[in-house]
Amino acid sequence: MNKIVLATSLCIAIAALGGCTNKSVVRYGDATAVETTDINFGSTDLQKVASQMTDSLLLSPVVGTLTANTRPIIFVESIKNKTSEHIDTESITDSISTKLLRSGKFRFVDMGRVAAVREQLEFQQSSGMVDTSKAIAFGQQVGAQYMLYGNLASIVKSNKDKSDVYYKFTMRLMDLKSGLVEWADETEIRKTKEKEFVSW
Repeated sequence: MNKIVLATSLCIAIAALGGCTNKSVVRYGDATAVETTDINFGSTDLQKVASQMTDSLLLSPVVGTLTANTRPIIFVESIKNKTSEHIDTESITDSISTKLLRSGKFRFVDMGRVAAVREQLEFQQSSGMVDTSKAIAFGQQVGAQYMLYGNLASIVKSNKDKSDVYYKFTMRLMDLKSGLVEWADETEIRKTKEKEFVSW
């Protein structure tokens, strides 16, 4: 008992002198672990929708026919955020593009880098610093055949004891030549948060 009192007194004395402080500790976590910090759209939701949509697209019989003898060229439009939250939809777009490219069934044009490409081609053509016989000429790039695009929407309900959020993620693949939608799918997520009453 005296040891406990002594240790407590010692810690109080050190704290008074500023020696006992709270310390933040940084640790690596599992990037694929379920994240439940709150009910807002999070990393687990991003991984879920990107994975489900990519799998659905790759397993579609229509896409199987489109990719049977060739690798169609696609551009992925940025996902439209129709929720009331600030969501980094570019991360969803990037995850889907990466998974599709890894499949080996598609090739991509990156519309987000058009301005940078134009700047580089102009530099090669008109700066006088690049051998013109080795410079890449304008008008040689390949255009996309298909456009992949989608929307993320949500419905939020809450009262004093419970909050509920429903997300719906929809994607479509359009043939740019015909304007026909060749594939479409959607996935849903529902998350709830409620007060738990603990009895003593």
